[in-house]
Amino acid sequence: MSYISELRKYVGQRPVINIGATVIVMNAQNEILLNLRTDTNTWGIIGGGMELGESLEETAARELHEEAGLTAGHFELLGVLSGRELYFRYPNGDETYTVIALYKAVGISGALHINDGESTHLQYFPLTQLPELEPRAAYVLQSEAFRKAAASCV
Repeated sequence: MSYISELRKYVGQRPVINIGATVIVMNAQNEILLNLRTDTNTWGIIGGGMELGESLEETAARELHEEAGLTAGHFELLGVLSGRELYFRYPNGDETYTVIALYKAVGISGALHINDGESTHLQYFPLTQLPELEPRAAYVLQSEAFRKAAASCV
């Protein structure tokens, strides 16, 4: 059971601060990897909450493997995002304010494969043709940290 799931036993659906890692995966065509989420039926970016005892990079590596079946040679920290814009209310009523360590995965290996039940599909999208995004993913892709990283890929 995850740390947040365990915490929810005590706080119910009240807002909690959730610290996690979000992983930007770009292919050779400068397209971003997104996952179709099972909880909101919108597209999101690979990532999730930190577990007890994990570093943020370990969280990034675990989430990348669980959600996409991929491994990174290393991660580049692009920035840390937080604030009101990262408030989210899940369809089940759970509320969270997310603090995101935003990473770019470098040296990707493996084949795309979903290893958890959090998404139904993985797909690369051109940055100019993005599907309907989960609100936090939209915020991340509009952030200065992401824009700087994306500009350096072109």
